Amino acid sequence: MTNRAERGALIALLEDRPAGATWRQLTDDVAECGSALAVYNRYVEPDLFDSGDTATERIERAAAEIDGWEAQGIGVHTLLDDTFPPQLRDVLHMPPVVFTRGTLARDERAVAIVGSRQASSEGLTIADRLATGLAGHGFTIVSGGAAGIDSAAHQAALREGTRTVAVIGTGVRKYYPPENRDLHDRIAETGMVLSQFMPDAPPTKTSFPMRNAVMSGYVTATVIVEAGERSGTRIQARNAVEHGRPVLLVDSVVRANTWAQAMQAKPGVHIVTNLADVLAILEKADDSDDALRRLLDSVAP
Repeated sequence: MTNRAERGALIALLEDRPAGATWRQLTDDVAECGSALAVYNRYVEPDLFDSGDTATERIERAAAEIDGWEAQGIGVHTLLDDTFPPQLRDVLHMPPVVFTRGTLARDERAVAIVGSRQASSEGLTIADRLATGLAGHGFTIVSGGAAGIDSAAHQAALREGTRTVAVIGTGVRKYYPPENRDLHDRIAETGMVLSQFMPDAPPTKTSFPMRNAVMSGYVTATVIVEAGERSGTRIQARNAVEHGRPVLLVDSVVRANTWAQAMQAKPGVHIVTNLADVLAILEKADDSDDALRRLLDSVAP
């Protein structure tokens, strides 16, 4: 585990955003430097006439916040920690920290099932069947904890007794939508709720697209069950392509949306009509990942 001061410095940077730096800028700076303390000292110069916190006091106050969150059962995993999800380290949209409720696991075989919040009965049925089938083949079911397709996927996984992960667009102490409070708590009991936002952060216009980017990086592949022309789900599809993760579009999504029709020719994008199609593509992805791991192992010093 990274030392207390380093973790405190990272949280202080993210909360204070000195010099107007964005989270993306701060993440890149810390990742390149390898030290949040060094980046903090670069951004925050001591002011002899400032009666506020000293740098040491501010960092200690942030470290105490981390202590409080962890005492309440919230996992805090910074990009400097060994516990940070490894699959998020190699993605364009790597978050500087993730917060978790539940059990942290590597989730090397995880599939996102996502789609519209205002889902049709057919879409809900497809999500349920896909989650059930993938659960039977040992995949972790990942979705966004929202209404519609997300809820159907999580509920099927819970019913089947398989691990499910909700990557949410609010802090882990917020419930969105409020009526999914019980669902989020059930997911945390046997799986995990994960967020890149501070524990009490509310939903915003930008938080859900950011969530989609992280979810697409967390999983092996993304299956899009149902979506409209303006659906946020298309953002996840685009991010998954950028991350080199397979995107599986249910054929009805392609028929209904021009964005999906434009995307179907991109590398790594597949059209699926049933569970067998999905499993065949995931099996190829597993084989490719295994081959890459063997290659890396063979050249390791």
